[in-house]
Amino acid sequence: MNVAPDFRGELLAMIPSLRAFSMSLCGKADRADDLVQETLIKAWTNHARFEPGTNMRAWLFTILRNQYYSELRKRRREVEDADGSLSGNLAVQPGQHGHMDMQNFLSALQQIPEDQREALVLVGASGFTYAEAAEIIGVATGTAKSRVSRARARLAEILKLGDEADYGSETATEAVLANLAVGC
Repeated sequence: MNVAPDFRGELLAMIPSLRAFSMSLCGKADRADDLVQETLIKAWTNHARFEPGTNMRAWLFTILRNQYYSELRKRRREVEDADGSLSGNLAVQPGQHGHMDMQNFLSALQQIPEDQREALVLVGASGFTYAEAAEIIGVATGTAKSRVSRARARLAEILKLGDEADYGSETATEAVLANLAVGC
């Protein structure tokens, strides 16, 4: 990156003024230093946009001021949760766990023999009855049931699942089960 020596010199000479202005905005020395550093980084990165002969002081102060107010707006939308109590009350679990579970499931599904996988997908994912799945794959209903059963057992083995206690029940499922119990 070719930066003119006079640009660098002017930039360095402005640091005390930038720090004083930053202190007047935020009132905290550590935050003021961070703002000055961010301003210098932005100015250095965008040095090609600066027109020599114009007012560098005004340019740098504008960068600093815009940075300060952008962060202030961002902080207004944020809620401090140092102990994690607010995030612990979230109703939706983070998506990354579900994504990883799905990746593990898809990997395990590929390890099941093709005939079992086909039957399991037809019955478990596509919603076909055992009889419909048997007709689609051209086998007897009992054979389709056997393949689905073996596929489920193999999936549980690969994913190291024993019973519901191993993988838990999500809140929505628990609510549905509770309503079914009441309705019975």
